[in-house]
Amino acid sequence: MAIKTPMKLTKFELEIMEAVWAVGSGSVREIQEQLPVRNRPAYTTVQTIIYRLEEKGAVRRVKKVGNAHIFEAMVSRKAAHSRLIDDLLRVFGGSPRLLMAQLVETGQLTLQDIRELENTLETLASEKHKAARSSTRKTIRQSKR
Repeated sequence: MAIKTPMKLTKFELEIMEAVWAVGSGSVREIQEQLPVRNRPAYTTVQTIIYRLEEKGAVRRVKKVGNAHIFEAMVSRKAAHSRLIDDLLRVFGGSPRLLMAQLVETGQLTLQDIRELENTLETLASEKHKAARSSTRKTIRQSKR
């Protein structure tokens, strides 16, 4: 099961982790083959990065098939991305507004993107509200017993 503890991963380590997440579990060769053909790193380079990721606790060996070790992710994609977002927000003084303003100014965030984000926020708020009501009802039912 993937751990939630965020760890700092380099850009290259994240690329390798994307390949690990894509295969689920696999050998160094299988992980290497998940990487784009253009600029694909050598097998030994991928192996070195996998071993570094293992030292960091991002992947683990799950078994050995012949001479090949099979690795799987120990950190979730969501946890890794959360760490990146936290680091990025720190660059902007912890302000999501400053980050969003920069994205808007550089054309990387459009009005359509913002509308979609508003819909997502409304959906999340609605789900939280429903969950809170459900929890309250459950507590009331239990207290009546």
